Amino acid sequence: MTDDRLTGRRLSRRRFVRGTAAAGALLAYPSLGGRAVGDDAATSIDVDSPALSVTDRLEDRRYVVPGSRAYAVGTQDGRFPAMGFHTRGEMGGIWSPPIKLLDGIWFGIDGEWFDAAERFTSGYGHVEMDLPDRGSLEITRTEFAPDGTRAVLFGLSFAARGDDERFTLTVDAHSELMNSYPWGETDPSQEEYDLADSAEFNGERLVFRDRGTPPVENALEHDWAAVVGSTLSPTDGETGDDYRGPQDPPEVCPATGDAPDRCDDTEFGNGAGGRLSYDVSVAAGETETVWIAVAGADFDGPDPDDAVDAAISELDAALADPAGELAAKVEDRLDLRERTRLDLPDNPELEASIDWSKQNLADCVLEMEDLDIRETNAGENYPEPEGTIDRARFVAAGYPDYPWLFATDGEYTAFASVAVGQFGPIKDHLRALKEASEIDNDGSGKVVHEVVYDGSVYFGSNDDDGNTDETAKFPSAVALVWRWTGDDDFLDEMYDFARRNLEYIFEELDEDDDGWPEGLGNVEREGMGEEKLDNTVYTIRGLYDLADMARAVGDTATEKRSLARARRLENRFEGTWWFGRDGATQYADSLEDGEPVFQRHWIGVTPMEIELADEDGEARPGLASNEHGTAALEEREGDCYTDEYGMYHTGTGPTEAEGGNPGSSCDDHVSEVPSERQIFTLNTAVMAVGEGNYGRLGEEQQERYLNANAALQLRPDEQPGAMPEIAPSPDYGRSIDLPLNERAMVLQAWGAYGTVWPVVHQQLGVRPDLGRGRLSVVPQVPPQSSELSGENVRLGDGCAAVSVRADGSTYETAVDPDVDLDELVVGHAVPRNAEVSSVTLDGEEVCYETRETNRGLEILVEADPSGERTLVVETR
Repeated sequence: MTDDRLTGRRLSRRRFVRGTAAAGALLAYPSLGGRAVGDDAATSIDVDSPALSVTDRLEDRRYVVPGSRAYAVGTQDGRFPAMGFHTRGEMGGIWSPPIKLLDGIWFGIDGEWFDAAERFTSGYGHVEMDLPDRGSLEITRTEFAPDGTRAVLFGLSFAARGDDERFTLTVDAHSELMNSYPWGETDPSQEEYDLADSAEFNGERLVFRDRGTPPVENALEHDWAAVVGSTLSPTDGETGDDYRGPQDPPEVCPATGDAPDRCDDTEFGNGAGGRLSYDVSVAAGETETVWIAVAGADFDGPDPDDAVDAAISELDAALADPAGELAAKVEDRLDLRERTRLDLPDNPELEASIDWSKQNLADCVLEMEDLDIRETNAGENYPEPEGTIDRARFVAAGYPDYPWLFATDGEYTAFASVAVGQFGPIKDHLRALKEASEIDNDGSGKVVHEVVYDGSVYFGSNDDDGNTDETAKFPSAVALVWRWTGDDDFLDEMYDFARRNLEYIFEELDEDDDGWPEGLGNVEREGMGEEKLDNTVYTIRGLYDLADMARAVGDTATEKRSLARARRLENRFEGTWWFGRDGATQYADSLEDGEPVFQRHWIGVTPMEIELADEDGEARPGLASNEHGTAALEEREGDCYTDEYGMYHTGTGPTEAEGGNPGSSCDDHVSEVPSERQIFTLNTAVMAVGEGNYGRLGEEQQERYLNANAALQLRPDEQPGAMPEIAPSPDYGRSIDLPLNERAMVLQAWGAYGTVWPVVHQQLGVRPDLGRGRLSVVPQVPPQSSELSGENVRLGDGCAAVSVRADGSTYETAVDPDVDLDELVVGHAVPRNAEVSSVTLDGEEVCYETRETNRGLEILVEADPSGERTLVVETR
């Protein structure tokens, strides 16, 4: 299987373990600003791309511009303040993983620094800043990171609208060559580990270097370098301690303790500075673009290679044809937009959001080399590396503080990745998790939680407590990718590890042998029992998915054992986990000595969120019974669980916690913990998917949660088009108002799960099982919509077009597959109490099958898989 471009088929029409600290509990928060200006805009260097722009509070809005080997994080006014919390204040700037290169880069003309940008624009694969005019000279700054090159490019376009212009362009750069691990408060800390940078001007470029062996046990000798240069030859260059442009002299924040809301550097800083000068001429009426590049390289181990030579090679590659590289990157991103091209006439904002989510997912794809796998046990140890991964590609969790490999994030993001046809990165993500887990956990089957760029396993080793859910979810992620791609080689590659995932759970994480797995899950709070709801739910799903894969590879023993376990647990689930008391129509969050513990956490939705694979591989939406699932979802729609921008982490209600209940109550149960009215985009995503599994697609049901996540991209708190980690919410506030070292992520991949998957899989009803050559399309149209469609929906090495309509008692599904299939099922989900009066396929009456599910009554018809097929269902 490949990740190549396709010709589309068109119809004829962990962060939850301790929570996120809020900077003061807010009883209310202001509404987000108006929608970002959007158009198919051309940048000043003539690259056509869809774009979203903002103009207010740019100094308070962060941005990220990523490539597969490098990225930059700053503020939208063109500055690079200190930001982030893993190593406090050091997570922004310019990075080429596994190392940071620069704190920032700044530009000026004739001894005056550029003023703050007046307009910021997110485009596909790049960003642009409109800077204030200098007389009749118009200035635009374009940034992008070419994929496959360890460099970030800054294009300064100067347009002379009056007379000829001649000036001196000044470039300041301040280095911070720093490894991605250790962090600020680990053992060892970054203060102990980081060596001082050196700086020199070599006649053409600034060269920064950090080489030696940190004074820390088991640290490796290294040579790291960052270089700064241009397509022009400099007239002068100098180096020294400062050189931060308009951010000199810097406000330096302490490594720990109280700090100002805004700093330019921190006490972790150990960098150097430099300046380059260039003569620039622009003829009257013309535009000239000067390209500046920052590139880096790193080598670790005994007698490391020369990083300076390698960094200069990367710089030269980046500067060979910057405009061509940008055009190629935008073209690649436009190709991604054309996969799963949706038409949602009744919800154009959701359609636009999903197009931007395709870009978000691509922005999170990173590649690393030579990851030295090292078990740190949540930052308490720093042993010698256990092994090395030569090369890894993965979907980063989020920028700027979680831009590396996570199991939890990847396992949720996988649903969005496959639905928009981005197969290659999520396959490689699962491969990287497998390889890191096998090295670190010595083949136990346990899945690591978090792997930093350099290979340091922060959490998830055999000696760490968790997380159980990540090990349980891994087989389901493998099955998902296999069904959408039909890649039997991938299944064969991953199957044994997936089998051992569940063996580990039942051998190591079920001490009382009751079948309910123990250990950490997505939520850990005081008073919770050892057995968590999400761990149980994902284990049941994992067993069904493992049985399905075992059937495909001919492992009869595993198939039978997994099915038997899954059925036993499913049969006992409602009687054990339904709380249903004190006025609460919810599932327990955990079990303590077999007794249900209810604390109103978001994981209470997971029984409705999952699908189960039946013995024929067909999808069965929802584990919860229809009665309980519907009641639980309806209650979650109330204001004790849901706000304007989605679902709370922990709902409000009676509690014995200090401070009491800050909100409304949906039940009378007295909890041990406080509410947490923070809205993670993942929580909202899980709720949106749960609503879809139970046929709840109305405006105050699924659509409410779909639109909540979509609004965050189109009416952004920070970067236009980017899905953040946490939405504006009472106990978090707004990211734009928080100190830069206390914010959630400006871009987080997992939120796309809550927009892409419900539309493609539930509303359009695309359900591939390509490992067996099968495709089912069983849509369900939201009651507030009349039609929706998707073209070029990628399936394996092919694609399909789907168009669906619902008009009163008439339901229509049109499918045009362009993929090798042995079996095609076309259907439609209608209300559970509907009475079917006729079913036609391509105008002819046909036999049909009905299946009652949690989403409604599914009408199913087997069809010839060659050519376009149209099903019409009439009810009365």
